[in-house]
Amino acid sequence: MKALIQRVKHSSVTIDGQLYSKIGKGILVLLGVEKGDDKINAEKLAEKIAKLRIFEDEDGKMNRSVIDVCGEILVVSQFTLCGDCKKGTRPSFDKSAPPEVAEKLYEYFAQQLKTLNIPVCTGKFRAMMDVELINDGPVTFMIEK
Repeated sequence: MKALIQRVKHSSVTIDGQLYSKIGKGILVLLGVEKGDDKINAEKLAEKIAKLRIFEDEDGKMNRSVIDVCGEILVVSQFTLCGDCKKGTRPSFDKSAPPEVAEKLYEYFAQQLKTLNIPVCTGKFRAMMDVELINDGPVTFMIEK
């Protein structure tokens, strides 16, 4: 399971020209589910992201989590994170979990964040989405579990 996380001032998902979901200050999570991932991966990744100290404290040091700053999280499915670009010029998606498995783990991951009392919004699985964000920093991390 891979997550590209970005600290944002705000972020939103639009589908077919209609606003689908949005958050204010918090984290945009682009989530890729790979073959072999399971609920334990989702639980560990959710906890890691929730507790990751990437927000500034009063001294300007990254010392606060999304929980500490009462932030929100927007989770967007991003199977292309599982793409392998090592050979040739066309990415291989052989490592991506099948859509039926990926969707369940995507939803489970978002639910795990909610159990940590974080406001969570999501994109729509397998939809063509316009994802908008104002990156705060920019602060971006790749996390794998």
